[in-house]
Amino acid sequence: MNGIRQILLVEDSPADAEMTMDALSTNNLANEIILVEDGVAALDYLFRRGAYATRTPGNPAVILLDLKLPKLDGMEVLSAIRADSNLRLIPVVMLTSSAEERDLVESYRHGANSYVVKPLDFREFVAQVASLGVFWAAVNRPPPSSVVSR
Repeated sequence: MNGIRQILLVEDSPADAEMTMDALSTNNLANEIILVEDGVAALDYLFRRGAYATRTPGNPAVILLDLKLPKLDGMEVLSAIRADSNLRLIPVVMLTSSAEERDLVESYRHGANSYVVKPLDFREFVAQVASLGVFWAAVNRPPPSSVVSR
């Protein structure tokens, strides 16, 4: 592994996914962005099964997780991540259109590291996502991989 970990983007809206990837690229992050479109695919990627069984081992630097997803919703994905000793320390940012207080509270109760409501304004959206990417993928220091599975 080259030390630059991927960003896992879990987003079912093609328009939101494209805007998010464009926003992340505006700061020239070297991180590869992996896009999956539903909760099942997110867990398949993380657990290296199905279509992702042969992917290179290692966890992403951060997971940008939509709340409302097909197959498994974001809360179910977050719960599965936090229940697994190899995944629980991955930073998870809920990136959602829901401004509902109960969604915010439940996300934190399930272990989200951050909750960001997608702004409706395109420029504000790009600015927020770009700053998220820089912080979680470049500024934040994750725990060493040697402590992840303890």
